[in-house]
Amino acid sequence: MFRQTGLLLLVVLFGVAASAQDTLPKFTLVNKGNNRVVVSWTNKYGTTIRQLTVQRSADSIKNFTSILTLPDPTVPQNGYVDTKAPNGHMFYRLYILLDSGKYVFSKPRRPFQDTIKLKPVVKETPAVNQRLQEEPKPDNKKTVADDPIVKEPVKPKEVPERMIYIKKRDTLLGQIGERSIRRFKDSIATKTKDTLSFNTADTIVIKNFIPKEVYKPSRFVFTEKDGNVKIALPDAGSKKYTIKFFDEYNAPVLEIKQVKDSVLILDKANFMHAGWFKFELMEDGVLKEKHRLFIPKDF
Repeated sequence: MFRQTGLLLLVVLFGVAASAQDTLPKFTLVNKGNNRVVVSWTNKYGTTIRQLTVQRSADSIKNFTSILTLPDPTVPQNGYVDTKAPNGHMFYRLYILLDSGKYVFSKPRRPFQDTIKLKPVVKETPAVNQRLQEEPKPDNKKTVADDPIVKEPVKPKEVPERMIYIKKRDTLLGQIGERSIRRFKDSIATKTKDTLSFNTADTIVIKNFIPKEVYKPSRFVFTEKDGNVKIALPDAGSKKYTIKFFDEYNAPVLEIKQVKDSVLILDKANFMHAGWFKFELMEDGVLKEKHRLFIPKDF
């Protein structure tokens, strides 16, 4: 526990001069020099994140090794200082596991070199004070902002990315950045055939694709064009076949304890009404086929 706390404090100390942390699954990666690589991020998943692991590799594609699994991945802003990297050009990525079972690997990246240096503090001594008094005073028209040595560029204000909520009926599944919505939509369209639609300006509803059922009749028991049921069993003379028919509610309708003929025609009047009927075909006491057939409404 003490070791993890020390790591978090190091991230705070080293991140003073760094830019704003990227939001998961993106992350900020800075090489501070002296074998120190700072990995930091902002957690957008909240308490739905179950595991977060930092991984390192000399190759951007494979051979990644886990170097840290956080004890509490739900912290809004967090990070890690890697002091054991072989060099400052290693690749890093994050493994993120959500409580829904879904997981994601962040895009591998290398750290950039931190070139921001703190200004040295000059300790005043009598000799320094005397030299400062002898130096000519600066022009009153100049300001500190006009000095090219201490002038710092004004960083543009970062505009946070608008988040889109993803819902399935009334259930909130998650959220996605506005810049990523096109990629997410393509994935839905090409892989799952589901449909995305905007419910409001910042809410997306997923409509599941329900494929149509394709009925393929049995080759042993089926309905002919006239609506009668044909039973075709070429080896009926050498084997014992039993067949039972049920209605759509599984109530018994008709039973043939032994089919002795290779071809047997059952009149549709035996089924009393039109509609779907189920059947079970047994061969020598073993289930051979469990299927269904349709009796047309023409009588």
